[in-house]
Amino acid sequence: MTRLARRRTPWWVWVLLAIVLLVAAAVGGVYVYVRGLFGAAGGAPYTLDVKPGDSLPMVARTLETKHIVKNARVLRYVMDRNGTAGKLKEGLYDLTGRMTVDQVAATLAGPARLPTVNVTIPEGRRIKDMPAIFAKAGFDGAAVLTVLKDEALSPYAKGKQPDLEGFVFPDTYALRPKETPRQIVQTMLERMNQEFTPANVALAKAQGLSVRGWVILASMVQAEAANSAEMPVVAGIFLNRLKEGIALGSDPTVAYGLGKDLPDLDRSAGDFKKDTPYSTYTRQGLPAGPINSPGNAALQSVIHPILKMTDGRDALYFVHGLDGKIHVNHDYAAHLRDVARYR
Repeated sequence: MTRLARRRTPWWVWVLLAIVLLVAAAVGGVYVYVRGLFGAAGGAPYTLDVKPGDSLPMVARTLETKHIVKNARVLRYVMDRNGTAGKLKEGLYDLTGRMTVDQVAATLAGPARLPTVNVTIPEGRRIKDMPAIFAKAGFDGAAVLTVLKDEALSPYAKGKQPDLEGFVFPDTYALRPKETPRQIVQTMLERMNQEFTPANVALAKAQGLSVRGWVILASMVQAEAANSAEMPVVAGIFLNRLKEGIALGSDPTVAYGLGKDLPDLDRSAGDFKKDTPYSTYTRQGLPAGPINSPGNAALQSVIHPILKMTDGRDALYFVHGLDGKIHVNHDYAAHLRDVARYR
């Protein structure tokens, strides 16, 4: 029996097979490489600040430099593919190198976090104190003061006083750096107006006070009370004195009318005898306007006052003693004894 001759595989088949294997390996390598560009770049957390005029190519290059994405072109490709390339908005975007390109693209297509500056107006501050606070926060303090002097912006101040004293609420405000002075003041006015709910206004009316009178008295309580716990007591005393026709005799009103700070009052110089529209020593009733910016606790104390002493009599006098306590009396003689005893 004759043995069949074994056929040899032509050399060109082996060459072709090698080429095919090399191409497959190359394609696979390219696929793995490209796929890797879509993964996390490993950079540290980074807050991107997009400003007007910033383009997607510019932003993508920045994110590549910060190792938020591995390749800027890949980010642009993903956003083009998703139809979000033109949705980049001014503001802040919180990103991290642990995000994939798709996650970065989705974040950039979403809402931006707007940059803000926190400005705190403490309770009891006057209009004159506010320009320095705003200037320290980077705003134009003088321009803010100009708007604060526009009493027409509040219906409760309009035509009744030279500025918005008392009607801008003391609080911490998160303000946009580009907000105008008028926008800033309007924000503070609107916050104060939130206190003037129908229920609160009705309670003020029950005490014989208009909204304006309520704020004026609250500003006096803000200046006189040593703490929020004392405020309803001080408010009750002032309300009782108004009802009885007794002069309120509040030192801070004298200081405000003379343009002084409370520690600068000088009794020997006759400060308490000088008549101004704000002095509650020379004039009966409430002063001409608020003397500072009262906070919520002071406002609430006026509509929820403590009018009676523990013995049931009306509280009419008080003195802050060196013992750190407030001493309250119904009659003037007892008040003088407490002044001598605790001051």
